[in-house]
Amino acid sequence: MVNKLYPDAAAALDGLLFDGMHLCAGGFGLCGIPERLIDAIRDSGVKDLTIASNNAGIDGEGLGKLLRTRQVKKMISSYVGENKEFERQFLAGELEVEFCPQGTLAERCRAGGAGIPGFYTKTGVGTQVAEGKEVKTFDGQDYILERGIFADVAVIKGWKADESGNLIFRKTARNFNQPMATAAKICVAEVEEVVPTGTLDPDAIHLPGIYVKRMIVGAPYEKKIEFRTTRPREAA
Repeated sequence: MVNKLYPDAAAALDGLLFDGMHLCAGGFGLCGIPERLIDAIRDSGVKDLTIASNNAGIDGEGLGKLLRTRQVKKMISSYVGENKEFERQFLAGELEVEFCPQGTLAERCRAGGAGIPGFYTKTGVGTQVAEGKEVKTFDGQDYILERGIFADVAVIKGWKADESGNLIFRKTARNFNQPMATAAKICVAEVEEVVPTGTLDPDAIHLPGIYVKRMIVGAPYEKKIEFRTTRPREAA
């Protein structure tokens, strides 16, 4: 059996990164993001990246780290409202942005992973999202053509995996990680725990090991909170 487990993130990404490459990155906000792999990408110095991800993290966290070091050329994203550096670079013309409706982005990655080069959707018809895209009419309704996404490398975060790379996501951390994992030539996963092959219930596996080429154990993690909301303590 091929050994998919690497000692650290830098080793797992060795030989995979190059300037101008296209990455798919799992996660939603700070939930389910591949923290160790993002740090290794930052430390590698690779630049001019095109990254497909729901968002770009927040300032100084998640993919926000790569924005801060100016390693990102283009973001293909759905929600970018929590990152001031993203906003600054975009308004200054320093960052190319392809805005994509959230469901469409998930389907573009799923389609790319399934070998589907494009599909038609009603989402975005009549808006700026449709500009420059082919429009086709089905049963009297207009649909726009969206291209599937297929990247050079996908970096994802899982909860538990076995030695063969079969992987389980934890609750909402499943988010974009599952479609992103299939939408690249090589998927590198960081997980919290690796167990012997055969330990996981086959019916509980979310991502078959055939998609996972390399893995690291990234634990322990510090739980990051995007917004900390508190209320005054009531008097005794």
